[in-house]
Amino acid sequence: MKKNVIGFVCFGEVNTPIERLQMKHDEALAALQAKVEGVVDGGLVIDDPAYETADAAYAKLAGLDLSCLVVCVGGWVPTHAVIRVTDHFRHVPMVLWGLCGWKENGRIITTAEQAGTTALRPAFEALGYTFKYVYNIIGKEWPMEKITSFIAAACARHNLRSARVGTMGYRDMLLYGTQFEGNSMRGQLGVEVEPYEMLEMVRAIDTLEAEKIAEGVKFVKENWVFKKECDDSVIEQGVKYALAILKKIQERGWEAITLLDVDGMKKLEGFPPAMVFMLLEHYCNILTVPENDVMGAVTQLIMHYISGQTVPYLEYYEFFENSMLIGVPDFVPKAATEGDVTVLPAAFGLLNASLLNVSKVKTGYVTCARLAYVNGWYKMHVYTGEAKNPPAWNEYGWDDPAPQLPSLEVFPDSCTVEEFAQNVCSQHVIVAYGDYTEALIDFCNMMDIEIVF
Repeated sequence: MKKNVIGFVCFGEVNTPIERLQMKHDEALAALQAKVEGVVDGGLVIDDPAYETADAAYAKLAGLDLSCLVVCVGGWVPTHAVIRVTDHFRHVPMVLWGLCGWKENGRIITTAEQAGTTALRPAFEALGYTFKYVYNIIGKEWPMEKITSFIAAACARHNLRSARVGTMGYRDMLLYGTQFEGNSMRGQLGVEVEPYEMLEMVRAIDTLEAEKIAEGVKFVKENWVFKKECDDSVIEQGVKYALAILKKIQERGWEAITLLDVDGMKKLEGFPPAMVFMLLEHYCNILTVPENDVMGAVTQLIMHYISGQTVPYLEYYEFFENSMLIGVPDFVPKAATEGDVTVLPAAFGLLNASLLNVSKVKTGYVTCARLAYVNGWYKMHVYTGEAKNPPAWNEYGWDDPAPQLPSLEVFPDSCTVEEFAQNVCSQHVIVAYGDYTEALIDFCNMMDIEIVF
């Protein structure tokens, strides 16, 4: 992931006392730096006839790979002085941020900040800028959440342009919704999807160092809780697969990966990839989703960039009147685990030996999202809700006593279950802890993605 750089420039009019403008600049910059990393100050710009301050601000930011530019208006300023700076960065998403006046001796004192922003907003729109307009109100909290949400969305947009996703195989189980359209994926979203053959993984096993394999086996035994004994050969095989794939991840710089699961690892190798995914998170903190779900992996990237979390995928199992049961048939990342990583050797279907993750999933307030490509357009389904511990349940087909799979019962609050059901666009959903609705709205707006609630 790229290191994000956020530009900041404050604007005011040449006739406003410079001390007051400098004070406004300093306060706004400090408020932004307290919430956002990587802020670079372009300084204070006024409408001096020779554009000396505007050109100085541009010089400070020129050459930086900006993710976002914060255009802070500290008072009335003629539009041309602002455009002198911003038009160099017309390709960068911007926050148009109007500061506000103050009260003194019972009177409102203003430097006419919103005269400046209301002149700029339609100009930015006419010039085709991608921007969000926010403003302060006297005596109220500053709109820092709106600003940081937009910046998070802009950073996600920026990081996607260099993101790579690895997929071992394609279209597991001949599924439809996990496919992707390569040209729009690269052109509109910026993600490069790279294929990877299972044969390459198998052949790489012969190149592994015995010491690395032993270290992996030791890690599993010392850090995972086994609910019953597991043969060492199963653990060793899982470590070998993970180390073989890790070589490719490090070679290609993938940030997310998906594997051929049912028609590949299970059918051809007789080894469910749950353990492999768990180890890959340990080795390189990569985002993982099974079944060649490229669209799920890209959703993970977006949610990861916005939230900073290692976001798990979950799958829908049952709908209730006010909630949905979502879980996974195989694994959950440690980052989303409540308590110990717990595994169970178990049999399912044609697989007589399977190391299954039966850890508890963290509860709390969640944002659930899924990207889809439908008839030439991208859309994202988003909802929020409270995730609670699930009722007792099991998936049919496991040997008795059947395991309780990692799962949650989600009670949506941004929609009803019926409204959710009419918009759901995949069996897989990506979950982040917290409310990231505003950032996702900002992201979809700047990426020309339809957002559906």
